[in-house]
Amino acid sequence: MQQSPTILIVDDIPENISTLFHFLDANHFELLVARDGESALELIEYERPNLILLDVMMPGISGFETCKRLKANAKTQDIPIIFMTALSDTVDKVKGFELGAVDYVTKPIQQEEILARINTHLTICNLQQQMKAKNAELAAKNAELETKNAELEAKNAELDAFSHTVAHDLKNPLGYLVSISDFLREEYFEKLDTLGRQSLQHIFKSSKKMIEIVNALLLLTTVSKQDVELTPLNMGDIIYRAQERLVFLLKQSQGEIITQKEWPVVLGYAAWVEEIWVNYLSNGLKYSGQPPRLELGATKSGDIIRFWVRDNGPGLSQEAIAKLFTPFTRLHKATVEEGHGLGLSIVQRIVKKLGGEVGVESQLGVGSVFYFTLNPSPQIRVDTDLT
Repeated sequence: MQQSPTILIVDDIPENISTLFHFLDANHFELLVARDGESALELIEYERPNLILLDVMMPGISGFETCKRLKANAKTQDIPIIFMTALSDTVDKVKGFELGAVDYVTKPIQQEEILARINTHLTICNLQQQMKAKNAELAAKNAELETKNAELEAKNAELDAFSHTVAHDLKNPLGYLVSISDFLREEYFEKLDTLGRQSLQHIFKSSKKMIEIVNALLLLTTVSKQDVELTPLNMGDIIYRAQERLVFLLKQSQGEIITQKEWPVVLGYAAWVEEIWVNYLSNGLKYSGQPPRLELGATKSGDIIRFWVRDNGPGLSQEAIAKLFTPFTRLHKATVEEGHGLGLSIVQRIVKKLGGEVGVESQLGVGSVFYFTLNPSPQIRVDTDLT
């Protein structure tokens, strides 16, 4: 059962106290009584009321001084105080509010009025206490979240540093392994039996794959740490260089890449944007139709430019799309050379660092459109007729 609120009545006139006491008792309040300000301050030291009805004119310290002392004490400053006064001067009323009182009633006191004011301010006080408790709970949760975020950032930084160190240390010996296996293929391939040729070919291809993974890891960590200056990009040149890097894969897959003649000028970092195109195009050539057919384009959408690659692949489910940009994730088996599952996570990190967004639109049995967005260069007009 909920305990009734406790009200402290502070008045030097016994008749006033008696009238209020019997009325409020009949309305199920717990009551305390003090005949002057000093007694009220002493009583509150060991009995904390929920609300105080405080007379202004009393012998000893006045109601105003009593209120001032209560509001100066951290233990009692939140207790709502309603002044009871025969004073009608606006200056006295304003002074009471300035000292921290929440309300006042004039004498002779109307019982229904004071009951309504008491209930109102008890409700307000309870709501304030609940809000304060919620705020404290929220602040504690925020502090815990900030601590966990700081721990996570520290772990991520440690992981980035570890992967960068491991990748960097692996690069030289793997490069040597690629070189020596390539040399052996050139000089001794025909002299080996079938098993020897297969083994040497496997060593060469595996070494190249490991070099690709190492380079991808280095790029992934570099993008997180490196700050670059954004400049206007010649997207046609960047796409041309990306296609040059994929000549062997394009030939192996017997694929086709269709590009626009004109490209909008956007702000970015050329080396990173080239990696975006390489990853999108290589994924399209590996996982698209047989043979793959990729169409490249750009579309103006509001204040941004969306670059896209449309493929003729089998399409993706919503469940598959949700996993796409997760590191080391491959959703399908490649029709030609297998990937390492880092490409799209690299794309996402690069585009985010450049201030854009990545995504995919797909329909099963129809194909997919992989896209990324960048901001247009303010110095050069963007063609609004892009399709």
